[in-house]
Order: sequence, then structure tokens, then C-alpha cells
Amino acid sequence: MAIVSQFAIGLIFGLGLVISGMSDPAKVLNFLDLAGIGSGTWDPSLAFVMAGAVAVTFVGYNRIQKQPRPVFGEKFHLPTKQELDLRIISGPAIFGVGWGLAGFCPGPAVTALGFGSSAAVIFVAAMAAGMMLARWLADRPSLSRIATPADQT
Repeated sequence: MAIVSQFAIGLIFGLGLVISGMSDPAKVLNFLDLAGIGSGTWDPSLAFVMAGAVAVTFVGYNRIQKQPRPVFGEKFHLPTKQELDLRIISGPAIFGVGWGLAGFCPGPAVTALGFGSSAAVIFVAAMAAGMMLARWLADRPSLSRIATPADQT
């Protein structure tokens, strides 16, 4: 039953991305084009989608944190680290650069695969390769000062 519920949640998320237009990289790139250098038409609609997502997440996290355990797990896996390190700075920076260059982030890219978009196929392949490279680098003993096994839990 858990897998069916998780599939339904993913389907609702994907439909939300399609309905809001966030599976179209041009919409995202138009949002990031504040100076009008690209298409010349700044599109603020992504800000409204983000605000809606933040509001829902804020309410959801507050309600979920009051539960004794998650619905589909034994315990909550919350970050415990308080200090900034190279991984916390570089990860979001790489994500942001990729998002700005391609107009995709992971969710909309996977959703766009359903439309047969060649750009989405290339992006998802590059994303998977990047994830494998990051895992490989994190598992290397010489980089233990950047990522320790305790950080990966």
C-alpha cells in the first residue's frame, strides 16, 4: 500500500509541475531573465509557484513534526549539522548554476521526460552522472574531511 500512496503523491506533484508550467525550461529561464537579455520577457509566475510551495511546506512540516513517526518510515531523518561546510555551499551553488543554464531542476526534468523532450533526456542523464560522481567522491577516503560517513545519514 505504501508504494501506491507514494506513486499517487509523485503523480500529484508531477501534475502540479505540468499545470504550473514548471516542466517547460523556457518558463524558468524567463523568470531568471530579470534584465531581459534573453527573450526580453520576464515571467514572475515562478515566484508565485515558489511562494505557494513554501507556504504548503511550512504548514506541512509544522503538522508532520507533531507526529510520533512518519507514515512511510520508522523515524524522521532530519539534519543535525549546524555549521556550514564545503558540501553545503558547493551543492546548492552547482544546483543553481545547472538550473540557470538548463532551465530544469530534477522534478520538472523527470516530468518533462514524459513529453519526450530531448533536452530533458540530456539533463536527466547529466544529472544522474553528476549524482554518481558526487557519491563516488563522497565515498573516497582522501575526501573524508569533506564528507564523513556520519554526514551521509
